Amino acid sequence: MIDQDADAERTRAFPGVHPARSPAGTPARLIAAGHGDSPVIPVTAAARQRPGGRPRPPGAVVLVGAHGGAGVTTLAGLLRPAWDMGVVKRPGPDRGPLRPGGRPVLLVTRNTVTAAGRAVAATRLLNEQGVPVAVLAVIGDGLPEPAEAAYRFRVLGAYVGAVVRVPFVPAFRIAANPRSVDLPRRARRALAEIRALAHQAVPYPASATRP
Repeated sequence: MIDQDADAERTRAFPGVHPARSPAGTPARLIAAGHGDSPVIPVTAAARQRPGGRPRPPGAVVLVGAHGGAGVTTLAGLLRPAWDMGVVKRPGPDRGPLRPGGRPVLLVTRNTVTAAGRAVAATRLLNEQGVPVAVLAVIGDGLPEPAEAAYRFRVLGAYVGAVVRVPFVPAFRIAANPRSVDLPRRARRALAEIRALAHQAVPYPASATRP
């Protein structure tokens, strides 16, 4: 009965869209819960105007937030090299669609009910732009994940490469640099899973990343 409800929810949220599948044809994995090097690459006006775009460091990933305050900047700092693209936005007259240049795209969200709803909308918006989500990173807030949020993330598991829970790290509240924090084992494991899954999903790109 739960599976039937999930199928109905997928149909409502993603009409006409087929769930993501692994090469073996199985549903995308849900990972219940790393560590990185090199610079975060913020996308600035100067970088956009530079001919050919800024050269991409090896192994770079693209991070976008499902909503404000999702934790994109912190996660980008831990997953260096990374492009911090801010919050997912609908293309408009002065803003084109997200162009990750073949790099793996990570969608970041908190684990609340409201955030889960924003993650559904953001995944749909990226799908409309032809951008697959390699990993949905769900950032914990130190409290149990609400059942409704967990259900929505389960539904999203069929439309993204993988769902990874990143545990709450209290030290981030006072750290000026997330890389200065001594991460607990669960957090290191989650980051390692994100890196591995992201680069399994997308081949090495050649073109520049643009918003």
